[in-house]
Amino acid sequence: MSLQVEDFHSEIAAAVPNYDKFIVCIEKTPEDFLQSLQSLMAKAINAFETRAPGLRHGIALDRHVTIMLSENDGRRPLCGIYFNLHSPYRKSAPQKST
Repeated sequence: MSLQVEDFHSEIAAAVPNYDKFIVCIEKTPEDFLQSLQSLMAKAINAFETRAPGLRHGIALDRHVTIMLSENDGRRPLCGIYFNLHSPYRKSAPQKST
């Protein structure tokens, strides 16, 4: 099976308005997000199609989004688009000295 980014149009179409409505990101406009999502989807498809035997997932991510394609019994993989939530105000965990 040869997958294309367009095969996941409905998942991308659902993610873009959620990004625009719920995610505050200074680094990516909604238009930049769409381009980034399409690029990540292509990488996830490549990872899925070239995965090693026995593996079930293809994953692509950047600082803001993770896309996971998972093998299932259907004709195409399941697709999950996850927002990587981050706050610049989050305090780093104290470093342990050894």
